[in-house]
Amino acid sequence: MEAILGNQVMFVIFSAMIITFSILTVTSKRILRAATFLLFVLLATAGLYFMLNYQFLAAVQITLYAGGIVVLIIFSILLTSHIDHKFDPVPARKLIMGVITAGSGIVVTLITLLSYDFVPNRQEPIAVNMKTIGNSLLSYGDNGYVLPFEVISVLLLAAMIAAIVIAKRKKV
Repeated sequence: MEAILGNQVMFVIFSAMIITFSILTVTSKRILRAATFLLFVLLATAGLYFMLNYQFLAAVQITLYAGGIVVLIIFSILLTSHIDHKFDPVPARKLIMGVITAGSGIVVTLITLLSYDFVPNRQEPIAVNMKTIGNSLLSYGDNGYVLPFEVISVLLLAAMIAAIVIAKRKKV
């Protein structure tokens, strides 16, 4: 009973962190603070993955997104002297459209979650050893991870190019 209560408390903490820092990320006027808030969102998401026993996905979340992309964004901000950069105020029309879009997403998500009948999985966990993990990491067939790693490498390349473009942007 205590384990279930502890899991629920941790879920609430991680969820509150994700919601709070997500809102702070998109509403922050300073670009470095927004990148830091994004880092906290990604770390809290990894915490949820750890709670669900998705250790591999949590490790990828931390190393790729929190450790790779956000750090790359922060370095590009720091190295290009954009530390004091402030975003321009959002026009009212864009703000209203953003709120409508976010509200629509929330409604669709709630309708989907509330209409789905969640059934617990009764299967026994599969025993996994290091040889199985290694073969899966090098395999491109069923349960292989070569294709996801290639997609991740393209994503990191795109993030690096985007960081360079942001860094080289001319001052207006």
